[in-house]
Amino acid sequence: MKRLFNFLMIALIMLSSGISGSTLSAAKAVKPIKTAVPSRPKGQTDVVNLVTPKLDVVRVGFIGLGMRGPGAVERWTHIPGVKIVALCDLLPERVTNSQKTLQKAGLPAAAEYSGSTDAWKQLCERDDIDLVYIATDWKHHAEMALYAMEHGKHTAIEVPAAMSMKEIWALINMSEKTRLHCMMLENCVYDFFELTTLNMAQKGLFGEVLHVEGSYIHNLEDFWPSYWNNWRMDYNQNNRGDIYPTHGMGPACQLLDIHRGDKMNYLVAMDTKAVNGSAYIKEKTGKEVTDFKNGDHTMTFIRTEKGKTLQIQHDVVNPRPYSRMYQLTGTDGFAEKYPVEGYCLRPSQVSTTDVPNHEGLNAHGFVPENVKKALMTKYKHPIHQELEETAKKVGGHGGMDFIMDYRLVYCLRNGLPLDMDVYDLAEWCCMTELTAISLDNNSAPVEIPDFTRGTWNKVQGYRHAFAK
Repeated sequence: MKRLFNFLMIALIMLSSGISGSTLSAAKAVKPIKTAVPSRPKGQTDVVNLVTPKLDVVRVGFIGLGMRGPGAVERWTHIPGVKIVALCDLLPERVTNSQKTLQKAGLPAAAEYSGSTDAWKQLCERDDIDLVYIATDWKHHAEMALYAMEHGKHTAIEVPAAMSMKEIWALINMSEKTRLHCMMLENCVYDFFELTTLNMAQKGLFGEVLHVEGSYIHNLEDFWPSYWNNWRMDYNQNNRGDIYPTHGMGPACQLLDIHRGDKMNYLVAMDTKAVNGSAYIKEKTGKEVTDFKNGDHTMTFIRTEKGKTLQIQHDVVNPRPYSRMYQLTGTDGFAEKYPVEGYCLRPSQVSTTDVPNHEGLNAHGFVPENVKKALMTKYKHPIHQELEETAKKVGGHGGMDFIMDYRLVYCLRNGLPLDMDVYDLAEWCCMTELTAISLDNNSAPVEIPDFTRGTWNKVQGYRHAFAK
């Protein structure tokens, strides 16, 4: 009788709530929205751990000398084993300014391309360039990289390297077809805290890493006018979703060995209404915008094949302190870069031989500053051991830009797999379109494709390659 009463009560609650048994069954059966995975073109294979012939000298051509390009040219004057062959920008004066950088460094003048919207094609067609370095606005990134690879060049592309799934698959297919490197220039993976923490994680200090977080939270109010022809604000106005995800995604995916033993399966995204983007446009132009697409704050949640989770966020219009979040939760420890750098570890994870004077540690508070410093010294990444001093002198976001460029050249000269491959590019850039799909379907789960098309488990664990 009691069981019958309970059953009737449950049925009554379901009926009064408008919930039926079939509805509950349907809810359990909900599957992520499928995303197409085109068949690999006949005769092609994956480029996981791709190695190419060693280059004694890396001959480079730069396309885009507006915001990011000039700094890249200057950094490359400090890297051994390179030759800056060509410079390209739509505006001739920008090419002239970068020529002055070469002159100041005592280097020969580079060939110049400017004055037309397709001048960059002439640069790509040269037969004395090994690498094309692309630092233009987002919408031209993929087009230029595809053309460069078609003409036998490795490519390095500023973030985000691709803005749609169509562009992503085109870059993957071209890299696989040509067996050429296609790398996205994600500098944040070389930040000193991030790279040290990655080294700690790889050595097991945090136990099993279960959850990671990243973001791009950066109020661009003072920077919008710097983007040529207003291209970045226009993109925010016309596109919904996390349209600039890679600074958060890069370090997070490396911690989780994505396509090196694990893969992302699906995401769910949610955003706020759009307020400050349209308000900025009205303040500056007087124009009333009623259909601004990008929500002020976007959150994305991701689950992997091995049951790990990621959270990333995007907010470029609200008055908040800059943050890439960068948090790691493991079975034996925690790391956080923003808002306060720190580590929380089980006392058993810190030995007296590793870190002296570490009394009072506990698993619910940050380790003291002296312990943190000792840990960061002990686990300093080999890349930083070699390059930190020079990187901080050369600069570029505190030195991580220089390390990014140096590592690219190092791997090309030594015939090693690059630190980031075309599948990293795909996984980090796909958030732009896939989050929009989720948002447009009431935050429905959306499948994240296996961009390796079956070889995500071919390599076990993310590692930087070094010459023997």
